[in-house]
Amino acid sequence: MPPKQMPASLHKVIMVGSGGVGKSALTLQFMYDEFVEDYEPTKADSYRKKVVLDGLLILREEVQIDILDTAGQEDYAAIRDNYFRSGEGFLCVFSITDTDSFHASQDFREQILRVKGDDTVPFLLVGNKCDLDERRKINREDAEARAAQWKVPYVETSAKTRGNVDKVFFDLMREIRVRKSDGGGAEATEGGKKKRRRIKCSIL
Repeated sequence: MPPKQMPASLHKVIMVGSGGVGKSALTLQFMYDEFVEDYEPTKADSYRKKVVLDGLLILREEVQIDILDTAGQEDYAAIRDNYFRSGEGFLCVFSITDTDSFHASQDFREQILRVKGDDTVPFLLVGNKCDLDERRKINREDAEARAAQWKVPYVETSAKTRGNVDKVFFDLMREIRVRKSDGGGAEATEGGKKKRRRIKCSIL
């Protein structure tokens, strides 16, 4: 009999951020390679996809990513705690064209840390809509300073051009894998420090 195949590891990713910043557009671009400009906000949408995850020191590994795309509207704030408890990693998204969404990222971060009780939880700060640089209101330096204060990576993306879309999901999954492999804590934090660098938005 052929050897029994082990099920792929499951990594649970939660998308957070204000309404209209492009969380759903990023998710749908990653899942289906398509840009959806007009998307009806919902309470939450869940997606699952099998991908191959690799790293410098680890063999290629087939994993499943489970993405929960949460609503940014205040109406749903009360139920976010339940979503956050289930998450293993977080993509906190703001729009570089929207100052309020950048300020709101602080509230999302604080809520996640309160629920998880752990400030080393895998977390990326994501500045979306970098294809609209002429409408930029958040300087890259300000966003990088916030990420440095939180000791997390900062990446700018464009759901429209697919710039850095795969990168943020795969980087977060690697952070989750490191945390799972050593039970969380110092090494996961160190990994976040090593990855915190200036990243330009690439247009694919």
